[in-house]
Amino acid sequence: MKKTTDLSLYDNAWYQPGGFIKRTIWHIVGAIVINSNIPFPVSFKIFMLKLFGAKIGKGVMIKPQVTIKYPWFLSIGDYVWIGEMVWIDNLAMVSLGNHVCISQGAMLLTGNHDYSKTTFDLKIAGINLEDGVWIGAKSVVCPGVLAKSHSVLSVNSVMTKQMEAYTIYQGNPAKEIRQRNIIN
Repeated sequence: MKKTTDLSLYDNAWYQPGGFIKRTIWHIVGAIVINSNIPFPVSFKIFMLKLFGAKIGKGVMIKPQVTIKYPWFLSIGDYVWIGEMVWIDNLAMVSLGNHVCISQGAMLLTGNHDYSKTTFDLKIAGINLEDGVWIGAKSVVCPGVLAKSHSVLSVNSVMTKQMEAYTIYQGNPAKEIRQRNIIN
C-alpha cells in the first residue's frame, strides 16, 4: 500500500524567522509601504526595509506592489531594479549583487516542501544572484539557486539549478539557450 500525505502531521515549529511581534509589525508596514500602489518615494521604502534589517546599496529602484517576506533575510547591492509585483519569498537569505534586474511579476522562492515525506516537511535554501543578473518578467527562481555573473533567465521561465555566467536560460524547466554577449 502506498503512503499518503498527512498534513495533520505537518510541523514547521523548528523554523523561527523572527519574533511574532517583529513579523506582525513588518507584515503591516510591508503591506502599506512596499506592497502597495501608494507612491511612496523609493528612499522611504529603502529606509523602512533597512529599519527592519535589510542591507541595501545605493541607486536601488523598488517599484510598486513588491512583496518581501522578511527584510532581515535580504541583501541588495548597488543599482538594483526590482519591478512591479515582484515577490521575494525569502524564508532564507536572498542576496542580490550589483546591477541586478528583477522584472515584473518575477518570484524568488526560498521555500518548498518535501513531497517524499508524509509530513510534507518545509525545506528552505537561499538564493544568490551575482552582479548583472537579469530575471525576466513572470519568471520563478527556486530555492538554492546561484545565478552567476550576468546570467539571464528569460520571460516566464523556471530555474531550479545553478545558472552559469553570461548564459541565457529559457523554459520550464529552464535550459541554456545561448551565451549573453554585452556590447556598447
